[in-house]
Amino acid sequence: MKHIHKRITVDQVKLLLSAYLKRRISREEVENELGIGKTRFFAILKRYRQNPDSFSLDYHRHTPTRLTYKAECAIQDGLRFDRQLIENPAIPITIYNYSALRDRLREKQGITVSLKTIINRARVLDCYQPKKPKKAHDREVLTTAIGTLIQHDASYHQWSPYINEKWTLVTSLDDFSRKILYADFVVSETTWVHIEAVKAVTMEYGFPLRYYVDQLRVFRFVQGRDSIWRRHILQTDDADPQWRQVMRISGIDVIHALSPQAKGKIERPYRWLQDRIVRTCAIEHITSISQAREILKYEVDRYNNHQIHSTIKEIPSYRFEKAKKEGNSLFRPFLIPKPYLSTKDIFCLREKRMVNAYHKISLWNKEIFVPKVPLRDYVEIFIVPDKKRGIVDLRFWWNEQLVHTLTYPIRDFSSVHF
Repeated sequence: MKHIHKRITVDQVKLLLSAYLKRRISREEVENELGIGKTRFFAILKRYRQNPDSFSLDYHRHTPTRLTYKAECAIQDGLRFDRQLIENPAIPITIYNYSALRDRLREKQGITVSLKTIINRARVLDCYQPKKPKKAHDREVLTTAIGTLIQHDASYHQWSPYINEKWTLVTSLDDFSRKILYADFVVSETTWVHIEAVKAVTMEYGFPLRYYVDQLRVFRFVQGRDSIWRRHILQTDDADPQWRQVMRISGIDVIHALSPQAKGKIERPYRWLQDRIVRTCAIEHITSISQAREILKYEVDRYNNHQIHSTIKEIPSYRFEKAKKEGNSLFRPFLIPKPYLSTKDIFCLREKRMVNAYHKISLWNKEIFVPKVPLRDYVEIFIVPDKKRGIVDLRFWWNEQLVHTLTYPIRDFSSVHF
């Protein structure tokens, strides 16, 4: 019933359409005679109105039935390249990504092919892997507003086959919108790296209600794992790690995942980013972390602003902004809590030292003069390293007052791994 030209002549169709336009017969009668629906009827009527004399039912295919030789070769090269990555044990790629190959062909080579076509070629070339059954999550976190929960994690891998060192990808994701709020590569994962990540999120979006992290010692002291004493005095969470102190001062709650499966929502974006970034780094022969950051920036933009998320069925940035406009947000405005004076008093490393009889303290084998503090009393030191400028700011607090500030070259604390 779809091929009208095989059942009725063009002149007969013209006659029916002409009668309809002269209101001699109804639309329903024409549709019954032609065996078509309402949408198809108006499409044919539009063509007839544009040029009644040259009206025809013939049509031409705009999509070629066969791929060009260039497209065939590009698909085969892409699949074989993916197989090399999968067979390389040092690279964190274990599966084929046919969607990534489709996107890469379209964006880099101007070749448009369907996902099904690529999968069919993969079967022929023995580059096909059936989907594995999905595993059930031990725990699912449900939220109803942006800022309710920020999922924060890090991933340590060799991101390019052309460089031997591994980097850590640190990422923060809003649970409700699935938008990635922060993502960056670092050479080594330290407490300060995670503090800077929190600072970036809160300075741009405000203070969220809570963070969701794993049980890495940066985030949590666990009795029996982190204590070196046989007779344990401190129990789990009795100690306050540096990152946790920043969260407490910022008024952000922290909850810990009890298993890798419990962090499924952050792990899936990680796998998505990891897969795309590694493949692109391999194709473009990336050899430096600065080059990899450019690729990361591009892929995060694609994930946030162009991809429809498979779970929420929306683009993450669109969902985030819509919730923000509707007031569906638990982000608090960024304000420096009293008695602090600067962001350096919040996002910093903290140490406590006693002032000796010479008004000095010892910090990492360096004696520092501290005025305005009574002898034998304790002073809090807020330490803010700035690796780009090569300096370390020291801010001395006593009795909830800033009493002294100093700036040192970062090389003076070469023994400290910031």
